Amino acid sequence: MNNTITEASIYEAQGLKNEALKIYKNILKNDPSNQNAIDGVRRLSGFKSKHKDLNTQMLDFFINMKNEEEINEFKRWLIKI
Repeated sequence: MNNTITEASIYEAQGLKNEALKIYKNILKNDPSNQNAIDGVRRLSGFKSKHKDLNTQMLDFFINMKNEEEINEFKRWLIKI
């Protein structure tokens, strides 16, 4: 089965970054000049390398904040760092 940019984009949109990255890399094996795949690899790989110390627990908390109390809790955490 040939992987497609569309398939990778769907995985990426669903938050399945590792799966999307594998597909982009697989596409580049067959088509090294595919700009969409190049951009996808840069986008997904760059985030990991630039943010090695990323607090994934707080990132999840930030993404899923639902009310003013949680927003204020996040603000307090930001002030501490």
